[in-house]
Amino acid sequence: MNRTRLDDRLADLATDGYLIDAAQDDANQLYLSGFTGPDPFLTLYADGEIHVLVSGLEYGRARTESTADSVDRHADYDYEYGGREARNDMYARFVREKGVESVSMPPRGPVGTADALRDRGIEVVVDSDDRLGEVRAVKTDEEIAAIREAQRANEAAMRAAESLIAGADVAGEDAPVDGDVEPGTLLHDGEPLTSERVTEEIEVTLLRHGCALDQTIVAGGAQAADPHDRGSGPLRAHEAIIVDIFPRSKATKYNADMTRTFCVGEPSDRLREWYDLTERALDAALDAIEPGATGEDVHAAACAVYEAAGEPTFRTDPETETGFIHSTGHGVGLDVHEAPRLASGGGELTPGQVVTVEPGLYDPDVGGVRIEDIVVVTEDGYENLTEYPIEFVV
Repeated sequence: MNRTRLDDRLADLATDGYLIDAAQDDANQLYLSGFTGPDPFLTLYADGEIHVLVSGLEYGRARTESTADSVDRHADYDYEYGGREARNDMYARFVREKGVESVSMPPRGPVGTADALRDRGIEVVVDSDDRLGEVRAVKTDEEIAAIREAQRANEAAMRAAESLIAGADVAGEDAPVDGDVEPGTLLHDGEPLTSERVTEEIEVTLLRHGCALDQTIVAGGAQAADPHDRGSGPLRAHEAIIVDIFPRSKATKYNADMTRTFCVGEPSDRLREWYDLTERALDAALDAIEPGATGEDVHAAACAVYEAAGEPTFRTDPETETGFIHSTGHGVGLDVHEAPRLASGGGELTPGQVVTVEPGLYDPDVGGVRIEDIVVVTEDGYENLTEYPIEFVV
């Protein structure tokens, strides 16, 4: 945690404190408390100190693992397994005993908690600016190291996926067509190579490297034309296969993100053109990254490459369903999607921000192509945390 940035950003609160009621899966909660509580708990920032309130079950672990200045348990407020109203009484007492009569809460904080505190005379203000999200966007050296480590695991998983795809036979070319298998289908050990099989290889590899993910993308052919289609069924030769992996470290909870597009056999001229354009768009966007540049500047650099080649983007046609139909990138940290945004309206970039750069082109009649690196903004430009090669035909 960048405590100096935290103190500076929360010093101008219009309230006495900042309160979060959430579990560890809320990145702001994890960042502020440093505690991996699986059930919702309270964290209060007030007068430059962080206070945590947990159940008796989590009290011992919270005392040793959290980064809070103080840890209280429910029993300290004569509560452990009472009803909802008694719990809300405890929350109000906890806040007041820290000298707080008004709190700010995140935009997605529980309405029930906010209303209960208001009913008990504590002012609650919604932090529409998401101050903690702004603080989290600029990483410390330790956070960047954690993301770099997750990215190394990501690259091991990508290597496993590419190896499986590149080593496949092609039905009707390298292997006979058997039964219901269509010519051009990729085969592994004589069976159709599916998105699900490649995903399994990715997930197993990540687990061996201390990471996990709930979902990944292995989408080929027309499925690759939908940027968030997870992919399913047999993969085919001569079609683009998008592999997008975004793992989270089990130890540090920090994420990584990377996409590569592969093709077994010769792609169509259109796909080859798209891939070359996307690689140029990636380079242009990377060249635009430096402190003081905006996320909009970076996005514009990628869009300009596509637009010069006659491809539609949201800048030229906000209603297009083909072409470059998403932003150029996003921040990565405890959330896989966080500030800043590399998009129209994206704000100024700051050293320490970690962002993806992921231009792409999509059309169901052609398929999809996307290339994504993850970089950190430095004092004089950027450092690319991605070491994986960029290669289309495998």
